Amino acid sequence: MSLSIGWKLVKNTILSQAQAKVKHDLAAAWMVFNEKLNDIKEIVSLNATREGVHDNIKYGERDILLKKLSRMRKRYRLDILTLTDPRGRIIVRSRNPEVVGDDQSQDEIIKWALKENVLAHPQIVTRKELLKEGEDLADKAYMEFIKTPKAAPRPENKETSGLMLKAASSVVDENNKLLGVLYGGILLNRNYEIVDRVKEIVYKGEKYKGREIGTATIFQHDLRISTNVKNERGERAIGTRVSKEVNNAVLVEGKPWIDRAFVVNDWYITAYESIKNINGKTIGILYVGMLEKPYIDTTNKVMFTFIVLASLSVILLLAILYFSTTRIINPLQRMVVATQKIAKGDLSHKVEVKSSDEIGYLANSFNQMTSDLKAANEKLIEWGKTLEKKVTERTKELTEMQAHLIQSEKLASLGQLAAGVAHEVNNPLAGILIYIKLFLKKYKEKKLQTEKTEPQLLKMEKETERTSRIIRNLLDFSRQSEPALRPVDLNKLVEAALSLVGHQISLENIRLEKKLDMQLPLVLADFDQIQQVLINIILNASQAMPNGGNLTITTSVTERTKIGESSKNTAKIDISDTGVGISKENLSKLFNPFFTTKEKGKGIGLGLSVVHGIIERHKGKIEVESEPNEGTTFAIYLEVMDEKKDKNTRRGR
Repeated sequence: MSLSIGWKLVKNTILSQAQAKVKHDLAAAWMVFNEKLNDIKEIVSLNATREGVHDNIKYGERDILLKKLSRMRKRYRLDILTLTDPRGRIIVRSRNPEVVGDDQSQDEIIKWALKENVLAHPQIVTRKELLKEGEDLADKAYMEFIKTPKAAPRPENKETSGLMLKAASSVVDENNKLLGVLYGGILLNRNYEIVDRVKEIVYKGEKYKGREIGTATIFQHDLRISTNVKNERGERAIGTRVSKEVNNAVLVEGKPWIDRAFVVNDWYITAYESIKNINGKTIGILYVGMLEKPYIDTTNKVMFTFIVLASLSVILLLAILYFSTTRIINPLQRMVVATQKIAKGDLSHKVEVKSSDEIGYLANSFNQMTSDLKAANEKLIEWGKTLEKKVTERTKELTEMQAHLIQSEKLASLGQLAAGVAHEVNNPLAGILIYIKLFLKKYKEKKLQTEKTEPQLLKMEKETERTSRIIRNLLDFSRQSEPALRPVDLNKLVEAALSLVGHQISLENIRLEKKLDMQLPLVLADFDQIQQVLINIILNASQAMPNGGNLTITTSVTERTKIGESSKNTAKIDISDTGVGISKENLSKLFNPFFTTKEKGKGIGLGLSVVHGIIERHKGKIEVESEPNEGTTFAIYLEVMDEKKDKNTRRGR
């Protein structure tokens, strides 16, 4: 389909350029045609104004006039040069001196010349009039029609009249007395001077595969009377006729024809325009044309080249696609195998890295994650062994019961810490595994969308890095790393946190309501740390509603909050639940390390302590309001970013 449209476009473009050229060529042909007509006009006018001719007419010196006019006719190669008296009767006929005295006053050109000065026009001359000038001239005009393909039918089978370029000038003496009319002309039938001159000027003898490219023709009505178009025998196609469609357009409707047309025996890119007599009546056609085949061959060559290039491009693209998809799917398959082994406990397994692109970066991050998990696991095992040894020693000291109980509580807390680490690590790891499986499933179903690949891979990368940070935060809790501040959109941050815990909320029959201020300004914050804050509070809220309830998250701007020593606009995030609530005596202890109201084994009491530390390091504030059996609201306040100061700072995720 596209090749067909392309072929038509190329063909039309090339042919339209050819038509524009042939239109120019027709203008050049008219210049040659009119130049010849003007030459005849000047010859006749010059001789009509010669004083000697005037004297010869006055004194009736016919023999002298005959000699002068015969000499001028031969000199300027005119077919006729004839003189009439003031009434239009022939005085001297230089070509056929014996025939004189006939009346030419009804001839349109002579009639006008008797009134005007000088004029020239094409004219159809009958055989009767041609015979007066000479039988040889009448024979030259006589043509029998040659059967021509695509020509319109005509009842005649021959043409006896001729088409002549004719000029006439009144002859007046010094007193402006009319002495007669001098007229002359050239018969165009079988006269090839004009058409060969057009071909020489316009086409310069250019050939294509041995054939003349350019041609010119003069038609008498629809009959070729002067042409350099060749027939099958290689002769001038005199006596052939124009095609029916051109006949209708030019001769019947009087319109120019600039289009392809069938000329004698082949297709040409042509231009036809009507030849009109002194009364504006169409009496013939002037034609120029070029062989269509060179342009068709050029079109075919262009399209062949285009098809070859298009085919090579398709082959190249298929090869690139094959190698690209192979580079993507093979590493992903290896990562799926690796996640399955890690899920079974083999933390020593590594993903082989063979590239430095996004897939290679993901594999490196995955390997780093497994290394961190293995190190953390080894440390926990070592801690477990150490603690077990200490517990064994302490249990032997029956006399130090209080120390034994305290150490037992610490051991339980550390066990809960290990469970919390495993829980926090398992969530992002499960997210990574799900995204990878979805990615492979879409690829195998051929539904993989290239524009979605990068966000999914970035999501996996982010979650992997978050896992590593959670472990480091728990292990390095005492030294609390400083946040990496950058401009953050809190609405996007809320959405990011919900995308990670939303499935858990929906499974616990909790209805989520978001009231986000779309005009909320940016804040300077560490995206991952604030996300950790939101996730901890949201998960605590969901655990406070074991039988379901409502969870509402609201973002807004407030002017009343003081952060530090100055009062300024702050962004606020409210997280409200309809859970069991918190008693007043426990509210003051809520952010203390290892304080928890959860059942034994359900929590270690570090979550809200970590949250409080993150908000303090952001120079923000966190407040809690709660009523038992009615619900709890956590309010987080963060400084709004100074837009002017940070106008060139890149927006957060």
